[in-house]
Amino acid sequence: MTEQASVGVAGLDDVLSGGLTKGCLFLLEGSPGTGKTTLGLQFLLAGRAAGERALYVTMSETEDELRNTAASHGWSLDGVEIFELVPPENLLDEAQQQSLLYSSDLELGETTSRIFRAFEQIRPDRVVLDSLAEIRLLAQGSLRYRRQVLSLKHYFAQSRATVLMLDDLTSDTTDRTVHSVAHGVIRLEELSPDYGAERRRMRVLKYRGRQYRGGYHDFVIRRGGLQVYPRLVAGEHGEDFVRDQLPCPSPQFSALLGGGIERGSSVLVLGPAGTGKSLMVLTFLAKAVERGERAAIFIFDEERALFLQRALGVGIDIQGMVDGGGLVIEQVDAAQMTPGEFSARVRELVEQGVQTVAIDSLNGYQAAMPEEQALVLHIHELLQFLNRRGVTTYLTVAQHGLVGDMKTPVDVTYLADTVILLRYFEAQGRVRRAISVVKKRASAHEDTIREYQIGRGGFLLGEPLVQFQGVLRGIPSIAPGDAESRLLPDRA
Repeated sequence: MTEQASVGVAGLDDVLSGGLTKGCLFLLEGSPGTGKTTLGLQFLLAGRAAGERALYVTMSETEDELRNTAASHGWSLDGVEIFELVPPENLLDEAQQQSLLYSSDLELGETTSRIFRAFEQIRPDRVVLDSLAEIRLLAQGSLRYRRQVLSLKHYFAQSRATVLMLDDLTSDTTDRTVHSVAHGVIRLEELSPDYGAERRRMRVLKYRGRQYRGGYHDFVIRRGGLQVYPRLVAGEHGEDFVRDQLPCPSPQFSALLGGGIERGSSVLVLGPAGTGKSLMVLTFLAKAVERGERAAIFIFDEERALFLQRALGVGIDIQGMVDGGGLVIEQVDAAQMTPGEFSARVRELVEQGVQTVAIDSLNGYQAAMPEEQALVLHIHELLQFLNRRGVTTYLTVAQHGLVGDMKTPVDVTYLADTVILLRYFEAQGRVRRAISVVKKRASAHEDTIREYQIGRGGFLLGEPLVQFQGVLRGIPSIAPGDAESRLLPDRA
């Protein structure tokens, strides 16, 4: 098996199935500002940590600029050789620049010779060449440029050095000269949404003889370098567990859900604003913590302090569960966190032992991924991963409207194993709430509609509204019979 050189970024090593093949030449390309220099430094620092000699050849930045970049991440470049390749002094002479005797051929040849001399002095195991744009400029033609890159590749290959060439894509983007020469190609991209911080993603375009993780992978640049979040593939994860039924918060919930929620299944709570979707999910999370499980809830739409206060209003002490280690609560800023980073955080908590996860809500999650089709695929992979790991998942979606026909911003009902529908309806001059289970894959469920109220004691479910018709439309009609006895009395 060929030896691997770690890139120094755990997520990227995972995408590359181990790292970069030692003794080969790789291309790292991306527009200015995507993090190429930072990643190049991480690659060399990983080599230094492994006891390898490292060389950074810079033609686009000064040594001081490189050291300042490293210092901004808290790094020291001691042990990393920096060769600052600047034009010969006579090239800076105006008269010499205008001379026909000093052609681009001589400039290119001198540049290459100086790179080779620096290599011979240091004999590094890892090399970063920054950047190809300068060599392309000196070559002044695709053929000469290709020949120059080939000569560099063969020279470095003889010494078994692992080389990472950087390219800023400032020239013709259709020129794929180095792509055919390089052993592997990694591209970094930066996206600018209409609102919020910039988004960065990377993709492996090519890797000879290696099965890598394809597609786009989100990454961020923070103090400490690049953090890459590999695309979640549910099929790679799974473990054996018993799909037993989990007890419900009350006998009425148990009757409505046909006994309870199955472990490792997903529950979607649908309803207009104000129907209590978040509080209902919290009721199930509190039950999970009560039976000794660890739970986590991600809040997209609400401020954390207000969320804690509202929960206390129905008798749920979230802070107490957090202090006791049973609950992890995280407020997510959809304008700052990428979907890939969110999935990575969920996966991290699951690997730490979390057995119940709640996402409140998918409306806020959609803001992080405006493309609806991409959101559905992303949710599908996330739910499949959680289901395979035996994690019970609760999702909420706020529907548009209050009564009558409701519109759902994104339809994920077919992905969830259980769908709970909450509705407003009018009766006896009051606005009331109704609950029903419209889907449950794992077992039979009650097909009735019940009224519910939210108070200090939490959720109170009434008897099935058998004498009402049209409750889900919001303005029911009363069938013959004693309908009033089915309604819950007003709470003081």
